Amino acid sequence: MKQTNLLSFTHILSIMLIFFLGITKLAAQQTEITPGAERPDLYLDMLKGKSVGIVANQTSILTHSENKHVVDFLLEQGVKVKKVFVPEHGFRGDADAGEKVDNSVDSKTGLPIVSLYGNNKKPSASQISDLDIIIFDLQDVGVRFYTYISTMHYIMEAAAENGKQVIIFDRPNPNGDYIDGPVLKKGFESFVGMHPIPVVHGLTVGELAQMINGEKWLKGGLTCDLEVIPIANWDHQTSYNLPVKPSPNLPNDLSIRLYPSTCFFEGSIISLGRGTHFPFQVYGYPSKNFGAFTFTPVSIPGMSKNPTLQDQLCYGVDLRNEPLTHQFTLKYVIDALKKSGKGEAFFKSYFNTLAGTDELKKQLLAGKSEEEIKKSWEAELIAYKKMRANYLIYKD
Repeated sequence: MKQTNLLSFTHILSIMLIFFLGITKLAAQQTEITPGAERPDLYLDMLKGKSVGIVANQTSILTHSENKHVVDFLLEQGVKVKKVFVPEHGFRGDADAGEKVDNSVDSKTGLPIVSLYGNNKKPSASQISDLDIIIFDLQDVGVRFYTYISTMHYIMEAAAENGKQVIIFDRPNPNGDYIDGPVLKKGFESFVGMHPIPVVHGLTVGELAQMINGEKWLKGGLTCDLEVIPIANWDHQTSYNLPVKPSPNLPNDLSIRLYPSTCFFEGSIISLGRGTHFPFQVYGYPSKNFGAFTFTPVSIPGMSKNPTLQDQLCYGVDLRNEPLTHQFTLKYVIDALKKSGKGEAFFKSYFNTLAGTDELKKQLLAGKSEEEIKKSWEAELIAYKKMRANYLIYKD
């Protein structure tokens, strides 16, 4: 009798455990971050019978389906994908920053690949004449000078001019939990800054696309036929670990968090670690004044072929112990400028292009503190945040 009771009790416990595990799994599925690309129920009907082009690269994957590429998934679903457009760094994400990306053919699918970098940043009318819809599915990092959002701008503009629809498969912004930096000024527009937004803009690509349309930033004040497939179970205060590095020199989550702060060294004589396996996570120069930490930039195919200060021993600062809560700061640039003793010669002309203004350089040369400089942005950021509120899809 006792043995029977024991077996019954064990059986009940087993059933309860199975039930509990099932509920836990269901809860996890319901709260798991799901990018727009992984919500086909929201977009497959829109694509039926349409000729489709897609802007995609190595980040355009479905993590819930064993990292299947979105292009392969769409083809499996019978979608008529006609061609793939690729941004800076190419389809597989292995081209160096600024490196020429050629048109080619994808060996797996046979689809033509059209480069949107170099002299052809905006697709021509002939390149999209056979399309009804252009999908944009790239993992952005939420920083004004990251060029994927410039590619999106040109896709929207070409679509508006030629009567095509744009569908954004939205993805989380890993720097989407705050806003900071100078707002780009008129006259400083470039491919690393096309919009009057701060360095850290606090928008997903879907939200930014709505802002571009709503503020009429496309050429001639045009607006495009836009649809955003939203992310599920994400808001601006939800952290997000990228499953694939978005470009060759952003290899991990910390590099992405440090990127808004350390990218300013691209406009200076300082190395930010290109030519190492920890780019954007260190900075230095061939002088012992810069610190005890040392590194030597070398040519690394697929990451950085001709890095700043190549083959020179650099002394500097190792930022790899910074927390993932890191937010934009000027202290690294201020520190390096002071240690260099070079004044104006510290900067390259590209610095103002990255900053989107010439005021930041003037403030740094004048010896202003980070607190003083950030104070000068406050009014612009307040105005920007007010505008931003009109285009938010996800709560802060």
